Amino acid sequence: MKKIGIVGGLSAESTIEYYKILIREYNKQMGGASSPLLVIDSLNLEIVRNLMVNNNWDEVYSTILSSVRNLEKAGAGIIIIATNTIHKIYEQLSNVIKTPMISIMDATAETVKKKKLKKIALLGTIFTMQDDFYPLAFAKYDLEIIAPSEKDQEYINKVIWEELTHNILKEESRTRYLEVIKRLQAEGAEGVILGCTEIPLLIKQEDCNIPVFDTTTIHALAALKKAIE
Repeated sequence: MKKIGIVGGLSAESTIEYYKILIREYNKQMGGASSPLLVIDSLNLEIVRNLMVNNNWDEVYSTILSSVRNLEKAGAGIIIIATNTIHKIYEQLSNVIKTPMISIMDATAETVKKKKLKKIALLGTIFTMQDDFYPLAFAKYDLEIIAPSEKDQEYINKVIWEELTHNILKEESRTRYLEVIKRLQAEGAEGVILGCTEIPLLIKQEDCNIPVFDTTTIHALAALKKAIE
């Protein structure tokens, strides 16, 4: 298999989940004590977050590009960025990187398409919910994205940064997230994308009566499939 390179640390909690998913799935497929070839370049989330808050996406791009170059030097044959928000610059990066990269948006859209859904709710950081990179990516698959209200976005974002990135899981937060999902369902959402790689720590399929798309698992498995091919 090809070595999988992970731009990680964004946050550490979701990077840990990527690592566990890749290890467990590869071992399930290959048996014995098998584990996949992986390399992680872990970044400082506080630095990257401050750049995003200040709308300094040129510096975000330089930071992520440097991380990707580190992974290439370490022998990565497939590269993934273990977070949703940074996929705002995915196209920009993929245009200059020779090593194949796997888009979290394309992998998720393909999974949604298989379910024959059309209108999908999106939860994520404020950057992800308010920007257009998810709707534009999904439009290529003839899929419509709907986002929560501004008030709900603020709450979702607050929980991500103050709780989930620190692996703090509160029942109150789960309940309020599910209330947001119900409101989006009332607006026509046929499924919900957990479009922040920490949200699957809090929300599971068994919590919802519509399909839940865990971007962390979807992305990790897409990368593993490509690496094995």
